[in-house]
Amino acid sequence: MNLREELHNEKVSHMALNGFCQVASGATVRETLALMRQQGHNVCLALADGELKGIFTDRDVLRKVAAYPDSWDRAIDALMTADPITVNPDYPAAEALWLMDQHHFRNLPVVDEDGRVIGILTHQAVINYLAARYPVEILNLPPRPDQIPQQPEGG
Repeated sequence: MNLREELHNEKVSHMALNGFCQVASGATVRETLALMRQQGHNVCLALADGELKGIFTDRDVLRKVAAYPDSWDRAIDALMTADPITVNPDYPAAEALWLMDQHHFRNLPVVDEDGRVIGILTHQAVINYLAARYPVEILNLPPRPDQIPQQPEGG
């Protein structure tokens, strides 16, 4: 089985999903950032009545908050990505990775059939999965593929 087939056969639930913090829809950016900092997460989900309303990430902080001090007291709803794309735990990992690449995002909420968020899929989770499955091939790659030594080490 090749890598492509393996990722198509693996489910998102088999990846090590990242944690996240959550706030109520309507919380301020200041409250959200304090919670993200306190819990050590780079992703915060906004929920209303247990339903996912939006996602706010460290990238949003850099693009929408850092240069705009007046945004700290605005509701997170104005700056988050509303109604984010989600996948269920049984979604193929390869398709989820493609979805992330296609839409240029790094955090993909994984939601069960009841609408509860169970984790965040990241590129790093996929890399960690691959590194665990193929440690020699993945972890021993040189930083630049063209940087292959011509002689054995110590020679």
